[in-house]
Amino acid sequence: MDSFDTPGERNETRVRPAEVRETVTVRAPAGTVIGRRTGSVRRFLGIPYAEAPTGTRRFAAPARRGRFTEPFDASWHGATAQRVPLFATTTVPEPSVPGDDVLNLGIVAPDADDDREPFPVLVWIHGGGFLAGSPASPWYDGRAFARDGVVCVTVGYRLGVDGFAVLEDVPANLGLRDLLLALDWVQDNIAAFGGDPDRVTVAGQSAGGAAVLALLSSPAGSGRFHRAAGLSGGTFAADGDAARNFLGRLGHRLGVPPTRAGFADRAVEHIQQCVVDLRDEQGDDMPALGLFVGDDILPAPIADGLTRHGHAVPLLLGATGDEFDGDTTTRTAGSREAGTRVTDTLFRAACPRVAASRRDAAAGTWLYSFEWPSPVLGGATHCVDIPFFFDVLDAPGVAEALGPNPPGELAALTHTDLAGFVRGQEPSWARAAGTLGDAAREYGRRGAALTADTTGVFDPVVPAVSGVAEAC
Repeated sequence: MDSFDTPGERNETRVRPAEVRETVTVRAPAGTVIGRRTGSVRRFLGIPYAEAPTGTRRFAAPARRGRFTEPFDASWHGATAQRVPLFATTTVPEPSVPGDDVLNLGIVAPDADDDREPFPVLVWIHGGGFLAGSPASPWYDGRAFARDGVVCVTVGYRLGVDGFAVLEDVPANLGLRDLLLALDWVQDNIAAFGGDPDRVTVAGQSAGGAAVLALLSSPAGSGRFHRAAGLSGGTFAADGDAARNFLGRLGHRLGVPPTRAGFADRAVEHIQQCVVDLRDEQGDDMPALGLFVGDDILPAPIADGLTRHGHAVPLLLGATGDEFDGDTTTRTAGSREAGTRVTDTLFRAACPRVAASRRDAAAGTWLYSFEWPSPVLGGATHCVDIPFFFDVLDAPGVAEALGPNPPGELAALTHTDLAGFVRGQEPSWARAAGTLGDAAREYGRRGAALTADTTGVFDPVVPAVSGVAEAC
């Protein structure tokens, strides 16, 4: 596998791989792109899909990037929208990369030639509560997907105030609009990299999983992707009044009015640091920024939109067993069944609710529950499933989060299921309808067979908790 320099060892605005291998050139509609090949895996990183959101383009809808006039060197990860991490320590390694071109994507693809069928495509949306996160994480390296005949695309999008502020004269859901434009770029260009634009799966985890459900529920998402996978997502959205209240307090702290002009007068780094400071002052409460319902992208609540849109798109959906309730030593008997945990109210309850809203969808919905308990984190906590689904147990940071010996056979199983789904295979277990006793694939519970399919994993259906913002 390729190694990457630490965030402090950068060449201008990109993270340079420690060893650059053979270069490879692709001529795409967007222009000539020069990447690198390691064995049979090709990488093209940091490709801008939109104009840099700076100056007059800041707080504006994304603008399609013009065709490259010179060959674009895609040897390094591009700039990240995250400038200041939301937490000092995160489970997922999330490097921040400086630079203005934050609306970029990376492609990891198998070797291709003109004589073979194009590969299916996985478009990955990172998590981070719509406030943080990084598409440059080594946990999102798509080398195992490329090995198994899938093109993996990781997408950067605007975060926090710049991506999800509710302001006058600013389009709502700018970060979601970024993702829609990235999907358009994939449709136009991915064939040049060996991908099939007619077999695109959009997938993501945490906020990325919530974004997947939002795109599935949005009329704007129609035709831009053909399958969807949501890991630890949800159907919740930001409360407009709470978001405006937070922006008012943030503006006061920054010394600017809470307006487009006011926030545009402050650097992204300064704003993100103030968001972190306000978060720290109010304890565990997260800033009230995120998906906003009521514009042309999300005209209706996500749960309602799912009853009307995306029924031709197969959906794989699940959560970890413990999410943010990882201390299994203090869990009371029956706590999961009682639905008293953050895990249930924010994440697991979304699975049967979404399945119920898609009960009439011909394409089908399949549920899974990831139950393998990290010996380091104290349970099947939030994010521990990512290295398994990507089959990158040797990636930096995995041993620190999962211990020295996470089960490789479990990674092989979970990755094979997701890669098969992207390739168009129907999962081997029964479809879900959002009713008691729905079947689900259960991964990694102690004492359970690796291939166990169970019923009732998501029983009972726990009502949603209103007004709770995404916490991851």
